[in-house]
Amino acid sequence: MQVNKIYNQDCLEGLGLLDNECIDLTVTSPPYDNLRLYNGYYFKFEEIAKELYRVMKPGGVIVWIVGDKTKNGSETGTSFRQALYFKNIGFNLHDTMIYEKNNPTPQKSNRYQPCFEYMFILSKGKPKTFNPIMIEKKYIESRPNKMYNKDKSGMQIQHQYSSLSNLKIKNNIWKYNVGLYHSTNDKEAFKHPAIFPEQLAADHILSWSNEGDIILDPFMGSGTVAKMALINKRKFMGFEISTEYCKLAKERISKYV
Repeated sequence: MQVNKIYNQDCLEGLGLLDNECIDLTVTSPPYDNLRLYNGYYFKFEEIAKELYRVMKPGGVIVWIVGDKTKNGSETGTSFRQALYFKNIGFNLHDTMIYEKNNPTPQKSNRYQPCFEYMFILSKGKPKTFNPIMIEKKYIESRPNKMYNKDKSGMQIQHQYSSLSNLKIKNNIWKYNVGLYHSTNDKEAFKHPAIFPEQLAADHILSWSNEGDIILDPFMGSGTVAKMALINKRKFMGFEISTEYCKLAKERISKYV
């Protein structure tokens, strides 16, 4: 199959056509818990998860962005079951990250305002690539030694500083504004019911892959992952079962291919 192409087909069929261990990074958000109507389509999670394990390279990473529906007064817990299933078939749950929306759609209920989704970082063995996003520290540590954390006996551990850098690795809660002119400037993208911010896709692509790597999105939707892969000098492969959304995604990335 060709890179830099979106295939209009069921991702399970498409994944079956890929070679073993050919994908460096997967960034995707599946149609979880029927929270959005994806033109009536659904997906077979367990079969897809097994195929993803087969096609990922050793050290490859999956960014699985999901949330839970509230049904009969309780969250479904689907996201956690999916993460545990990935572990059961061989993936490491490398990190549980949070995608926080700075401006979520207001809701009236007996719960606090929902504003986040999970981003499960799953790796096939130890991640082969990590290019951390660095941010400025509020305070720079000037002491040569500092006592923090504790060992198993409860004794504090002394750490020696070898650098007084003003930078540190960003934490694992990532915050973004969402909606028109925030998630993207591409108005046509909002014909899809559930897009995520371009910057979110770019941040993961830059973190877990290198230039020239192949990025997969088995639920391509509006084409955000494909667009950000191309802009950041990566290759992509993608599947989208909906003819309408596939056409939308192809039009959106046409000037970058």
